[in-house]
Order: sequence, then structure tokens, then C-alpha cells
Amino acid sequence: MSDIIRLWVEISHHSAFRSGGWGYVRAEGRALTGAAGGERTPSPDRIALAALLAALKDLPPNAAVEVHSATARITGAGRRVAELEAGGEPPAEDLELWAQLSAALKAHPARFAAAANQLRTPTAFAAAWAELARDKAKAAGAFRAAIPKTNLAKAGVPA
Repeated sequence: MSDIIRLWVEISHHSAFRSGGWGYVRAEGRALTGAAGGERTPSPDRIALAALLAALKDLPPNAAVEVHSATARITGAGRRVAELEAGGEPPAEDLELWAQLSAALKAHPARFAAAANQLRTPTAFAAAWAELARDKAKAAGAFRAAIPKTNLAKAGVPA
């Protein structure tokens, strides 16, 4: 088993403008990566699922994962997938994304933890990128982009 991979995942949704964005920071040992993305007309649940899927993508085999977020839709996703697999009521929307998340969590079981959105933390950093992504999606449509390494150095990831 490798070291624990820590993820900080946040979303931003604006219901009046019907746009949403997400951002994440991934710490694998001392290496930091991250990305942000967004789309027009998503539901908050769809943005949360897209954020988690992006953050869990391309993980090394047998990686232990911790997902930290100040967003209840993110921290509750693992519990919701477990309920679905136990025969719970299926969601009314985004079934394909729930199925993808279920598969991703089977491959990389994750522990979800609530995080405080405080200044100079990876949670606040991811939230700021989610807001930027939301605004960019509102203006220019769907996109996904890596967060530059020079910016990630300011993410406030604890050693």
C-alpha cells in the first residue's frame, strides 16, 4: 500500500446564472497537483460529482485516499454511494456520474472528512479555484484545466 493521497475538493454553484465550477488539490507525498473545471446549467449535485470524478481520476493502483471538503455534497457522496450499493433508492438524475463514482470508489476506497474553509488552507484554495471556474464556465462554457504549479505552491498544504 502506498502513502495516503490527500484530496481537497470544493465546488461553487450559482443558481441564478446556472453555472457551476469545481477545484481540487491533490497531495501525493510532497507532490502537488490540481485542476479546476466548470460547466453551464449543471445542478449542484452534478458539479459535486464532476469534481470528485476529476479528483479521483488517474490515481495509482491500491492508493489509500482521504477526501477533505467543506461542502456537504462532497463529504456525503461516499455515504450515498454505499447506500446505493446496499439497495437504496437510486438518484433521479446523473445516474451515469453516480455509476462512475461508484466504480472509482471501488477501485480506490476513500475516507471522507469535513474540512473548515479557513484562509490559507487547501480547502480555501480549492474553493477559490472553484469560484474562478464557475465564472469562466458562465462566460465561456464548459472547460477543465490544470492549476499551474506556481499557484499550487500557495495552496497551504500541510506537510
